[in-house]
Amino acid sequence: MAENFTEGQVIEGKVTGVQPYGAFVALNDEIQGLVHISEVTHGFVKDINEFLTVGDEVKVKVLSIDEKSNKYSLSIRATEEAPKQTEAKPKSKKVKQQSTQQTQSDVEPGFNTLKDKLNDWIKQSEERENTFKK
Repeated sequence: MAENFTEGQVIEGKVTGVQPYGAFVALNDEIQGLVHISEVTHGFVKDINEFLTVGDEVKVKVLSIDEKSNKYSLSIRATEEAPKQTEAKPKSKKVKQQSTQQTQSDVEPGFNTLKDKLNDWIKQSEERENTFKK
């Protein structure tokens, strides 16, 4: 059956089933494959039902074929152009750096580094030890 399709081939298919982990796509009357939820589209997919329903015609790329088990791994995402990176990401990094600097300068009372607390812990441990000896 694998003679019909090859890895890397782009094919039109029809969604025959949708599960939380992916969608089954019929490539012809005899062969169907699975589009894993991570291969539905670029970006994070929380609910696959927001993207696919049974009966949808989709373009898929054959990622791999396991001839022994007759399993086809498919991807819709691989047939789509990746979204262009926006310049919002550097801004968000800058915001994160600023917030980190703020938290370092605005240290909450009672918060110390391990180095600062080590002497206190040793002292507390010795006090407990002396309490139990009495």
